[in-house]
Amino acid sequence: MAKINKNSHKVLYRKYSSNIKYVMMVLCVLVITLYLPKQPRFRYEFEKGKTWLNKDLVSPFSYAILKTNPQLATDKKDALNNVLPIYKFEDDVLTAQTEGFNNEFDVKWKSNDLAEGEKQQYKDQALKMLETVYKRGIIGLTAKHQKNAKHYEFSLLRNNVSEKSNSQDVFTAESALDFFKNNYKAIDLKVKETILDLVESHLKPNLIFDEELTKVVENSTVNSLSTTKGMVQKGEIIVSKGMYVDDEVYQKLLSFRETYEAQTKSVGDNKLVFLGQVFLVGFVISLLMVFLYLFRKDIFADNRQLLLILLVVTSMLLALTWAIKLQLDSLYLIPFCIVPIIIRILFDTRLALNLHLLVILIAGFFVPNSFEFVFYQTTAGMVAIYSIKNLVKREQLLISASFILGAYFVSFVGIALLREGDFSQIEWTKFLPFVFSVLLSLLAYPLIYAFERVFGITSDVALIELTNTNNKLLRELAFKAPGTFQHSLQVANLAEAAIFKIGGNALLVRAGALYHDVGKMENPQYFIENQNTALSPHDKLPYEQSAQIIIKHVHKGIEITRKHKLPESVIDFIRTHHGNTRVDYFYQSFLKNSPEKFVDENIFRYPGPIPFSKETGVLMLADSVEAASRSLKNPDAQSISDLVERIIDYKLEQNQLDDCDLTLKDLETIKLIFKTMLMSIYHVRIDYLQSV
Repeated sequence: MAKINKNSHKVLYRKYSSNIKYVMMVLCVLVITLYLPKQPRFRYEFEKGKTWLNKDLVSPFSYAILKTNPQLATDKKDALNNVLPIYKFEDDVLTAQTEGFNNEFDVKWKSNDLAEGEKQQYKDQALKMLETVYKRGIIGLTAKHQKNAKHYEFSLLRNNVSEKSNSQDVFTAESALDFFKNNYKAIDLKVKETILDLVESHLKPNLIFDEELTKVVENSTVNSLSTTKGMVQKGEIIVSKGMYVDDEVYQKLLSFRETYEAQTKSVGDNKLVFLGQVFLVGFVISLLMVFLYLFRKDIFADNRQLLLILLVVTSMLLALTWAIKLQLDSLYLIPFCIVPIIIRILFDTRLALNLHLLVILIAGFFVPNSFEFVFYQTTAGMVAIYSIKNLVKREQLLISASFILGAYFVSFVGIALLREGDFSQIEWTKFLPFVFSVLLSLLAYPLIYAFERVFGITSDVALIELTNTNNKLLRELAFKAPGTFQHSLQVANLAEAAIFKIGGNALLVRAGALYHDVGKMENPQYFIENQNTALSPHDKLPYEQSAQIIIKHVHKGIEITRKHKLPESVIDFIRTHHGNTRVDYFYQSFLKNSPEKFVDENIFRYPGPIPFSKETGVLMLADSVEAASRSLKNPDAQSISDLVERIIDYKLEQNQLDDCDLTLKDLETIKLIFKTMLMSIYHVRIDYLQSV
């Protein structure tokens, strides 16, 4: 039975890795198009206050003209003002209060020592008047219904029959008591006071406001309002070419678009719409792939980085789809500027701008006022990219967010003035979604950290953390191999200054320089910068073994940095800082002392690869120059200059710089910087007399 190799999936990945990117591309297109809204796109773009530049637009069907939002709001307000509050006539109140009056009457009468002879007569008179009051009705006035007047009209619901009434036609508890005071007849004032006191405690409203029923009527009234005013007949010209789009024409066009989109939802062929979306989205994603192939081959070849880019595109367009389906008040709530921020920090400016434009172009097909949308998002995205050159401080994201908000504000005011021509007509509340969008764009910071961890990408923020000399690994290097640590610091200064001048990632170079010799921690005493005595441990070893110990620091450095989870972009500096050069001291010593023996040159040669970028090339030169400069017994301007020239020319002769894109002009600049800095390090003074 055949044995399954545990690493067979890795073999398959390596075999088909070049095809995986195309599978990811197809999946990206399918996921985006499957979730995008499936309805034909309205073909015309229009704005209020502009001239209609298209051909005459003739209505292909009859449709109603929709009212504007202000008109609907006015109609709603008027309709609600005409809805009277509903009060229910509660019969049970009279029964309950009459019963309570009867129960308390005898006790009250007796406690006040009143004559028993006229008791029933006074009682019957009070009950009759109480019944009269309750039949007319006692209302509890509501402040919100009174508005600016004491009395108001209402609908009185009695026995399921509604009739219009006014609060002045019924009693309140106060007016009912006054009615008793004025009309209750009693010769004895003490009797009258007793009756009035008893009646006052039994005057309760029996006309009760029914808030729930009133709301039902209000909602019904609002829902029954017409949302249209007038009709456009089939064959009628909606707008002619060259016509000014005023409020009336704009509303006709808006109504036509909504009716058209509603009809095409049920009439249009969704399969053909889907096919059209596949063509458009596929074309845009293909443009992205072509851009990467032509200008960023490193990303195109790296499936992890490509997956990240496609994931960002897909996520943003799915967020747009979600917002459309939820019918958010404004699609500007979506933080589209988060895309250029993330891509700019993780990759570069060109890719960030290119990707942002492609996302906005796709989104423009599915949003209202697409030209306006594209203008807003394109300009804001460009500002986002320009405002983050290098993310080295946390406050840069806040500064960038303020610049983006400023870009949105300028665009918002400009578009509003173009449309309205009046500052007083600008609806400032419509700017709030942009503020919310900018706040959401600050989520870029935690997302960048997550993407770094998941996809193995190194941002400037991560490099800053790595270049902190209090980093655990660097502290360990400083403790175990202090000479190597000092050498690394000097190399970092040389390389950083050179790459900054010729153009490149200075932070990456500094990080690579600080860690390039970290493998020397295993056997620090075998490296001359860490030796404190004249005796060297190499004196007792064969030259081949000594060479292998020296070469091993590259392998060990890769092992240590991977254990500490350093990014591959930093580990590349460890691989390449010696290229595939020989350990010449031990090689020449072997040839000199054992001329009769066969020599395998590979034993004395570093494994490589040679530097493949400006940054790794500069580090190789800085490392060699700094190490060689320590051998100068009496460093002066001439000896330092000769040393730098000799080292760099030797690297060129050994073809160590063939794969990195350093030009001859770059090399001359590097030489000048190295000479200047080394003279400063060794405190070399210029001989002015000699120069004169």
